Amino acid sequence: MPRRTPRFTLDRLRTPGRFPGFLKTASVCALIAGLLSPLSQVAAAAEVTAANDYCGGQCSDILPPGENGNATLAQILLNQAFGTQPEHAEDQLGPYANLAKGYPTLTNATINTFFNDASFGVASDQVASTLSPAGRSDVTIVRDKKTGVPHITGTTRYGTEFGAGYAAAQDRLWLMDVFRHVGRGQLTAFAGGDPSNQGLEQQFWRNAPYTEADLQAQIDNAVADNGTRGQQALADANAYLAGINAYIDASDSGRYFPGEYVLTGHKDSITNAGTIDHFKITDLVALASVIGALFGSGGGGEVNNAVSLLAAQEKYGVEQGTQVWEAFRERNDPEAVLTVHDGQSFPYATKPASPQGAALPDTGSVTSQPLIYDATGTGGDATATATSATATATALSSARRGMSNALVVSGQATASGHPIAVFGPQTGYFAPQLLMLQEIQGPGISARGASFAGLSMYVELGRGQDYAWSATTSGQDIIDTYAVELCQDDYHYLFHGTCTAMDVVEQKNAWKPTTADGTAAGSYTMRVYRTKYGPVEYRATVGGKKVAYTTLRSSFMHEADSIIGFQMLNDPDYVKSPQTFQSAVQHINYTFNWFYADSTHTAYYNSGDNPVRASGVDAEFPVWAQSAYEWKSWVPATNTAAYTPASAHPNSIDQDYYISWNNKQAKDYSTASWGDGSVHRGNLLEDRVRKLVAAGGVTRASLTKAMADAALADLRAEDVLPDLLKVINSSTVTDSTAAAAVTRLQTWLTAGGRRTETTAGSKTYADADAIRILDAWWPLLVKAEFEPGLGTGLYTAFTANLPIDEAPSAAHGPTGAHAGSSFQYGWWSYVDKDIRAVLGESVQGALPQKYCGSGTVSSCRDILISTLKTAAGKTAAQVYPGDTLCAAGNQWCADSIVQRTLGGIKHGNISWQNRPTFQQVVEFTSHR
Repeated sequence: MPRRTPRFTLDRLRTPGRFPGFLKTASVCALIAGLLSPLSQVAAAAEVTAANDYCGGQCSDILPPGENGNATLAQILLNQAFGTQPEHAEDQLGPYANLAKGYPTLTNATINTFFNDASFGVASDQVASTLSPAGRSDVTIVRDKKTGVPHITGTTRYGTEFGAGYAAAQDRLWLMDVFRHVGRGQLTAFAGGDPSNQGLEQQFWRNAPYTEADLQAQIDNAVADNGTRGQQALADANAYLAGINAYIDASDSGRYFPGEYVLTGHKDSITNAGTIDHFKITDLVALASVIGALFGSGGGGEVNNAVSLLAAQEKYGVEQGTQVWEAFRERNDPEAVLTVHDGQSFPYATKPASPQGAALPDTGSVTSQPLIYDATGTGGDATATATSATATATALSSARRGMSNALVVSGQATASGHPIAVFGPQTGYFAPQLLMLQEIQGPGISARGASFAGLSMYVELGRGQDYAWSATTSGQDIIDTYAVELCQDDYHYLFHGTCTAMDVVEQKNAWKPTTADGTAAGSYTMRVYRTKYGPVEYRATVGGKKVAYTTLRSSFMHEADSIIGFQMLNDPDYVKSPQTFQSAVQHINYTFNWFYADSTHTAYYNSGDNPVRASGVDAEFPVWAQSAYEWKSWVPATNTAAYTPASAHPNSIDQDYYISWNNKQAKDYSTASWGDGSVHRGNLLEDRVRKLVAAGGVTRASLTKAMADAALADLRAEDVLPDLLKVINSSTVTDSTAAAAVTRLQTWLTAGGRRTETTAGSKTYADADAIRILDAWWPLLVKAEFEPGLGTGLYTAFTANLPIDEAPSAAHGPTGAHAGSSFQYGWWSYVDKDIRAVLGESVQGALPQKYCGSGTVSSCRDILISTLKTAAGKTAAQVYPGDTLCAAGNQWCADSIVQRTLGGIKHGNISWQNRPTFQQVVEFTSHR
């Protein structure tokens, strides 16, 4: 019988999530009696000897909610009816949540109160089970008692990878199946027509509309281009697939497969009729395309950039309008926080002195290319139409959710003399989680850490025998927009002077109600028109000529290539130093910042296939689809080109410290998204780590505390509010409402400006009124500060490039509301620079004019006080209007983090933290 988890810091969901209203207690009890009898896997405990481990017990990790992401039908029904949890489904959620209030007293000795021991192997008294999957003698899967993490040990390479596949299916089979269907654009047909499913498949399939032949070609090319390692990767993938499919067969015959297959109509709970399709190698590429699009493909947004540039030029004239646009774009802001801060310059995607080939649209001519055709039922109703519009905007924006952070300190500043790292990816919060923990030990593989489910033939983020690595999303521009001139009709274009038909790629989906998803029947066809310059995303005219705007991504048709880099990271015979680490991640074409630490050295490298653009091409805007403006050495048939050399990518070894929170990588290195200015959430880490390093004696605990403190900080309060209050307090505040609001804000600021509970589990913020006031005030003050000077048209265009705010309660990121990750995109830098200029302070990279109150302190003060009074008068219910989880006015709940259900198991929401989902704390004591 599944255990019942104590509630302590968790707030149980009030609604049944993705299984709306179908469970009744009486029917649950009747069903459970008949469902607890199917065979379960039986395994005996045994001792496992750890491989070479040089961390000395000082490696830790955490990945909520829990390792077990599979649940039988009986377990799902129990969870829905009574809140019980399958074993190891959420035992990492409590420790993860508790750090928010527990970090002030953290010591090295108490780190593993909030993290797992990430040492290699399992002590004999901690072995919960040992399994030889499919009866194989060349691999064992040992699971530990505390977290149920699989420790896979193989004596052959094939057996090792077979075990990795089997363990992945044990822990994430349903999730893997969901995401292979997302990657193929088939989610609604597989899991139901819920609007969230429609949006998810549309968002990703628009970016990667691959046919089966395309997916297979990626595999063939990756193998052919990488020699022995390519052949090994193919063999590993096939062994991994064999393990997945062996588990599918075993769980099907033993009737312990995930219960979601019954609830979505794929299996019959009584007769066991129905099938769970085996995985094939092209499914892995489909999965990789989702992960790459979500976390590792910076760029795009050129059409939106063009629209706002034209708006600026319309208001100010071409020359001044361009200057205004560049100031707000902040391509290379001199006040931006940098990861490589030692003065090195890495020019990339900088503004050309004499731009060439620009193809700006005629004003008002831009329309998005439709994705949905022939919609019926719930595939074409008002909700579906709104969902499709949101998915399109998300897919085409350059403001991709970077997430993830890293704090790495050189041994010169630590108490032990060994480097320390606290790092991990913010991949959102899901149930089951997208990532899974594992340890893999076998010929040529020795690592523990996290991998995306269904791609876990190697550890993707984690530790080796004497080194650890992690990544953050970097976002440099590897996507360009081309204007292809149309000929004959709207579906033919000029390619090198020849009228060429666009390729049409379609995916037809239909759905009907199921127990899991009661959405009424519907259908639609997703249709993408592809050119040699990539998929068509917009239609417009340029100088009166009809064009289609396409997006070309350097990783398009190349998602499989990165497998080689991950293979190298797991190979203890390859990664032996910071240099070999950098060499390994150079084989990863996703746009990531990579960090490394061993017992002596630290390192950093920015990965991605950065195309070499033609001379004069400005990467910010669309260019004509002509030979003169194509990437250097571009081969359309394979979408390969000349790429910038490794030395041109931001990189470093043994800098005093590194921080990253998706901020600017290095001087002169342009990122595609807006907002890398004087105030960025990276400052929250930079300020804290810089102080620690200056003081010296950094420990694992002190660096973790710095991360945890930044995770509760309100960026606006910490870095912008002080100057706003300077302006307001430049004379005595006589209005009683405004004065009271100022007092509350100042009190909160003095206390640290954190969004934190009064006590653990209180579900009430300390300084709740001040937080409410700032949440209400920010959008009001930004609009009042900038719209009069910019004009409504340009102000609106700029807000399309960069959202005004990203407070924790906002609906944002890949998981929508309750997503944790916050303060990545917003106008805080603009407000900061403008207010400082009004105060007469020095501003590098200043805006072209003073906007607040037309530049006078007194007029600016009037605007701030007026908007502050309005904000102070807003009730909590107005500021936090409520949703399916939270009642209107429940501030804590509005901010809280929810594990978004992708299956049948629900978890409680936890107090807000802005930190990585998977996180490591590492300090190696010795080296091979």
